Amino acid sequence: MDYIENALNLAKQSSCAGDYNFFQALREVLTSIRPAIERHPHYTENRIVERIIYPNREIHFTIEWLNDRNEIEINNGYRIQFNNALGPYKGGVRFHPTVNPDILKFLAFEQIFKNAITGLHIGGAKGGADFNPKGRSDQEIMKFCQAFMTAFYNSVGADIDILGGDIGVGEREVGYLFGQYKTLTNTYNSIITSKPLSLGGSEGRNSATGYGLVYFTQTLLEDMEESLKGKICTISGAGNVAIHAIEKLYALGAIPVTCSDSTGAIHDPNGIDLALLKEIKLVKRLSLSAYAESRKSASYIRKEAYPEGSNYVWQIPCFAAFPCATQNELDIHAAQRLVSNGVHVVAEGANMPTTLEAVDYFKQNGVVFAPAKAANAGGVAVSVLEMSQNHTHNYLCAEEVDAKLRKIMADIYTHIKRTCDEYELDMDLVSGANILGFKRVADAMLAQGV
Repeated sequence: MDYIENALNLAKQSSCAGDYNFFQALREVLTSIRPAIERHPHYTENRIVERIIYPNREIHFTIEWLNDRNEIEINNGYRIQFNNALGPYKGGVRFHPTVNPDILKFLAFEQIFKNAITGLHIGGAKGGADFNPKGRSDQEIMKFCQAFMTAFYNSVGADIDILGGDIGVGEREVGYLFGQYKTLTNTYNSIITSKPLSLGGSEGRNSATGYGLVYFTQTLLEDMEESLKGKICTISGAGNVAIHAIEKLYALGAIPVTCSDSTGAIHDPNGIDLALLKEIKLVKRLSLSAYAESRKSASYIRKEAYPEGSNYVWQIPCFAAFPCATQNELDIHAAQRLVSNGVHVVAEGANMPTTLEAVDYFKQNGVVFAPAKAANAGGVAVSVLEMSQNHTHNYLCAEEVDAKLRKIMADIYTHIKRTCDEYELDMDLVSGANILGFKRVADAMLAQGV
C-alpha cells in the first residue's frame, strides 16, 4: 500500500469515519497529487499529507432564539476552520437543513485549495447552521442571524476567520450577521464579505462567481483556439451563480438554453429569457414552472420525471455544460448522455457538483473538465478584493472589479496549465489545480515549521 492510500486509510479510521462527502473530497485531491508527492519527497518526510487532512479546529455551538410566536427554537451551528497556512481562514456560511459536519468539512477542505490557487493569501474554512430560512419572516431571519453571531462571534476576526455568503445566506443575512458583530464588539472590522454596498460591500461581488466561471472557460477555450461564441450551453441551477453565468454567456455571444431549480428544469431552445428568469427567481421567488407559463417556447420538466434521478438539463445536446446547482448533481448517467450528445467542455459553477465517476468518464472521453476549485473561484477572489477595499477605504468601481476578476481567472488557468505541463498531465485540469493548490499550502506549512 502506497503513501496516499495509507493516508486515506488513516483518515477513514479516525474522525473522518462515516463522513461520506468529506472522504470523497479527500480521495479526489489526494489521488491526484501523487505526482507531486513522488517528485518532492520532503512532503512525505514532513508528513504534510497527514497534517493537511485534519481541520485545525471544528467548532460546534448551539443557537437558541425566539420565533414570531415567541417560542424557543434550537439549531446547531458549526464552523470548520480547516487550514490557515496561507492566511486567515476564509469561507462561506450556509443556512440549510442539510448542514452537518460532513458537508462542511468537505466544503472547507475544497476551500483550502480553491483559495490557494487564486494566489491570494487566505486559508480555508466553512460554516453554517441546520436552519431553514424558507418560509421564515424577515424578523425571524434577523433574530436567527443575531443569535448565530452571538454564539460564535468570539471565534472570528479580520485576521482570524472571515465569513462569507453561501446557500441561504445572501446580502440580507450578511447584513444582519455583520450588524450583530458590530454591536457585540463595538468595531467595524471586515469579518464578513458579500456585504451590501451600504455596509462596505464590493461592486461586482454578486456576479463574481458566475462571471468568473465563464471567464475561466473562455480562457481555456481560447488556449485551444476555440470560443463560446454561437455555442449552445446548458446550465443547472437558477440562483445567483447560474443567473450571472447565463448573463455573461450572452455577453460573449453564447446561447444558454437551460436552467433548473429544486422543483424542475427549463429548456428554452431560443435561449433563456434572462429578464424573465431574474423576475421569477430574484424578485417574485417563484418556481421555474412560472417561467414556462410566461414563455411559450420553453418546456418545463418536473424533477420527478428525470431519468435515473439525474437533472434533465444534461439530456440537452450542448457544446459546454455548467453545473451550478449543488454537490453531486451530475452523475455517471448524465455524463454518458452529455458525451453521447457531443459535449466539449464541462465547467463547475457549484462546489463539487460532478461525481468522481462522472469526472473520470469525462476524462476518458476527451472532454475538457474544469473543476470547481478553479472555475468558480471568482467569488472568493472578489471577496478578498472586498476585504482589501475595507482595509484601505479605497473602493473600486464595477469596471475595475470586473477587470481584476477577469485577470485573476485568466491567471488561475495559466498557472494550472503550467502545472499540467510541468507534471506531464496533458489537460487534466483537476490534477493540475489540486497539485498547484497543494504545493502552495504545503510550502507555507513547511516554512512555518511544526
